[in-house]
Amino acid sequence: MFFMMGINEGRKELNYHQMIVCNHCGAYGQYQVFMTYMVLSLFFIPCFKWNRQYFVQTTCCNTIYRLNPEIGKRIAKGENVEIRPEHLQGMERAGSRIKRCGQCGFATTEDFEYCPKCGNRF
Repeated sequence: MFFMMGINEGRKELNYHQMIVCNHCGAYGQYQVFMTYMVLSLFFIPCFKWNRQYFVQTTCCNTIYRLNPEIGKRIAKGENVEIRPEHLQGMERAGSRIKRCGQCGFATTEDFEYCPKCGNRF
C-alpha cells in the first residue's frame, strides 16, 4: 500500500475590489485582494492549509502590497472592509519577485526558468 501526497503553494483570489488613486503611479485603479497559502494534499485532495498570507495588487501598475492579516481574514469572510494605507506593508513591483506562468497561472517566488506545474517556460 502506498500514499500519494504532496505539499504545494496555492493562491486564491478574494472577491474584493476597491477604487483608489494609486500612491505609486498616481493613476486611477482598484485594489484586488488575494491569499497565498501552503497546502498538504492527500490523493490530490487538499487536506490542510497553513501559512496564509494576504496581498493587495493594484490594477493600474500591478504594485503588490502585503495586507494586514486581520483585515485579510475579514475580507475572506466576506465583510465589506475599506483598506487604508496603514493596513498595507512593504511595496514591490509585480514581476520583480513573484513570477506567474502565462500558461497555467502558477505563481512562485523562486527563480525557476520553467514552470514546475505545467513545464512551460516562464
